[in-house]
Amino acid sequence: MFKKNLSLFLAASLLFPLFAVPSAFAKTKEEKEAALAAKVKAGVAKLGAGKDATISVKLRNRTKLKGHVSRIEEEAFVIADAKTGAETRVAYGDVTQAKGNNLSSGAIIAISVGAAVGATLLVIYILARVYSD
Repeated sequence: MFKKNLSLFLAASLLFPLFAVPSAFAKTKEEKEAALAAKVKAGVAKLGAGKDATISVKLRNRTKLKGHVSRIEEEAFVIADAKTGAETRVAYGDVTQAKGNNLSSGAIIAISVGAAVGATLLVIYILARVYSD
């Protein structure tokens, strides 16, 4: 009898959180949109502005924009089209997806060091093959 009651208690204690707490974790649509807008704003700020800061954006109205970030403002950023040069102001809240490319100085240094190490190893390998005969 004790084992039966204990197993029922354990099963109920495992199932209770599934039904009792989900409303505490649910976010409203406005909260989700605000969180996405903040994430986009942080990403654009990290990407920076300039010709090297290329970006591809999908908006809520299902349009797609490609170009580079020409200006970053408090509530929006401006994308300059790569082909035409036309500028489009985009509010952070209108963005559903954003992808950007901009190599940071750390990445550039790492790529340069990797290339230098590779070239050095190649020269050492060639010299070893020439002088081993």
